[in-house]
Amino acid sequence: MAGFSGAEDAGVYLLRDDCALIQTVDFFPPIVDDPFDFGRIAAANSLSDIYAMGGQPISALNIVAFPLRCLGADILKEILRGGLATLQEANVPLIGGHSIEDEEIKYGLSIVGTAHPKEIIRNNTPQQGDSLLLTKPIGTGIIATAIKAEMVDPSHLQAMIDSMSFLNNLANQCMKNFKVHACTDVTGFGLLGHLKEMVAGTFCDVTILCKKIPLLDGAVEYTKMGLIPGGAYRNKEYIKKTVIGLKTLDSSLQDILVDPQTSGGLLICLPPEEAQELIKVLSQLQKLPIAIIGEFFPGKGKIHLTP
Repeated sequence: MAGFSGAEDAGVYLLRDDCALIQTVDFFPPIVDDPFDFGRIAAANSLSDIYAMGGQPISALNIVAFPLRCLGADILKEILRGGLATLQEANVPLIGGHSIEDEEIKYGLSIVGTAHPKEIIRNNTPQQGDSLLLTKPIGTGIIATAIKAEMVDPSHLQAMIDSMSFLNNLANQCMKNFKVHACTDVTGFGLLGHLKEMVAGTFCDVTILCKKIPLLDGAVEYTKMGLIPGGAYRNKEYIKKTVIGLKTLDSSLQDILVDPQTSGGLLICLPPEEAQELIKVLSQLQKLPIAIIGEFFPGKGKIHLTP
């Protein structure tokens, strides 16, 4: 039902008329110093693709690369303990995994989920007139770069960790009660990169109200200091033929919009009145900011930015 084409968040295989299997895998090097927090973030990030497609995760496998001889087992145990804590929060059993000796730490998970075939939510099926809702603030890549430069404010670091380790399961559960037409999670291609995938091949354009986009505290400040991850420049090249109005924005905001995210929120497309109701429901369940950041209208797959 879903594979390499369409840039979907996960692969989907039809098992039977009433059940589809959803499969995804993701892993990466540490982006925070604390190994337990790294494990939590990696697990939340891996689960997110299942949630974005409207599925329920049912099992997980660890994927680990670790320099055991150099660092010993204690750090590795903390990474795995963090991942397990997030899986337990999500009520997803860990049923195995695989590890290798490597010079660089890498951790993530392969997740299997299920959904009714008619309830699979794709990333590139918005409808004209839909509102676009974002369930988490952006700016994680920039703040992670500030961590590497040893210039991050502790309060900004904690806010980033809280956001990245927060599961998208609540948004997943809530949106099942609404007429959601499309959904994706915001990760490595940045907000604009994933929006490009959302409108590609459709008869929709989307207008983004940039002042409505929730940002992590410190993101603008660090961007102005030049603490921009390399992936942001690749993302800007990726979206340049799709986006209209990028250069009219403040340069720091331009960089934040292409900032590669880790364990970001969901981008949800649904009718305006439904979007307002979804915000009311979800705001009662999570402290992270939620906002309607845009709307879809007839077009040919372009993204229009307004200050």
